[in-house]
Amino acid sequence: MRRSRKRGPVARERRVTARINEQLGDGPVRLVSEDGRQLGVMSAEAARAYAYARELDLVEVAAKSDPPVCRVLDYGKWRYEEERKLRAAQKNQVHVSLKEVQLRPKIGSHDYAWKRDKALEFLQAGSKVKAVVVFRGRERERPERGRDLIARLADDVKDIATLEATPVAEGRTMTAILVPRP
Repeated sequence: MRRSRKRGPVARERRVTARINEQLGDGPVRLVSEDGRQLGVMSAEAARAYAYARELDLVEVAAKSDPPVCRVLDYGKWRYEEERKLRAAQKNQVHVSLKEVQLRPKIGSHDYAWKRDKALEFLQAGSKVKAVVVFRGRERERPERGRDLIARLADDVKDIATLEATPVAEGRTMTAILVPRP
């Protein structure tokens, strides 16, 4: 009998949570009314009674202050608005990915052209490109060939990208990052 494949954990959407009504306990709270007026410090029981009288919820909005700040509002509506703000903030974030192009010091002209075109494609899509020159054996004795190769690549894509920093040699690799121009 065949087993079904296990799926990895599903990334859940961030949910806005706050302590409300009975979750607040009995300590003192600073109460803010539904229209934004400060009503002062009072017990959580009195604040709940005030909220229930208006058929609204008592929501803790600043838990770290002393005493905690609570507002009287419709919790479902407030949570919907906060989640909408979170989604809008995520939508406006810039996602920059890092793509990699591996080269060798003795690369052929056609292979170099193909790698250069791939790097151009990644840069035009808005991704950063990590150019990696891999040295083997005696090729390590000539790191200037790697620097020349990275300089050649940077020169070929200078219209749409800039070199973020000088090439860095680490063990048997030399890396440099190309960043698309704004």
